[in-house]
Amino acid sequence: MEIKHAEFVISNTDVRKCPEGDMPEFAFIGRSNVGKSSLINMLTNHKGLAKTSSTPGKTLLINHFLINKSWYLVDLPGYGYAQRSKTQREQLKKMIDSYVLNREQMYNLFLLIDCRHEPQEIDLEFMRFLGANGVPFSIVFTKSDKLSKLKLKNNIEAYKKKLLEEWEELPPTFITSSSAAEGRTELLDYIEQIMNS
Repeated sequence: MEIKHAEFVISNTDVRKCPEGDMPEFAFIGRSNVGKSSLINMLTNHKGLAKTSSTPGKTLLINHFLINKSWYLVDLPGYGYAQRSKTQREQLKKMIDSYVLNREQMYNLFLLIDCRHEPQEIDLEFMRFLGANGVPFSIVFTKSDKLSKLKLKNNIEAYKKKLLEEWEELPPTFITSSSAAEGRTELLDYIEQIMNS
């Protein structure tokens, strides 16, 4: 799939105010500072589409971007940012849960994981929540350019091994680097494949 058109449509905190209609939505989520905005900009080939920041936890809203006038890319708030107040964390969790569980237009959730780290309980817990609720998701390993090929391979194998302790089969996985534009074709082709199925 080639992205020829990408535009920001709306930001909000309430799933009921998301765009109406039945256009497919593909949502992106991950812990704070996992490189979500950079990945969205790389996928859409649009440097400033999603606002990148060196401060973690910048996305506090559900952001809809219209792609090729035929589907929405949805940027969800990052989770697990410790420096938020308990109230803020609960509000964000409520917002994320209500989108993920109630948004019928969402075809797939892409869960971003920094490939440099060992499996974190907060991510594993989120995957359990998705699995328990039958939410279709894929894992997107980010920042692959930060590791040597061997270290990357070993890290991802270790991650999958950890997941297989609990999961009978793994969701689709992708390896990406925003700076090297790695994984772009695979991700966009996968979105196209889902839309055509």
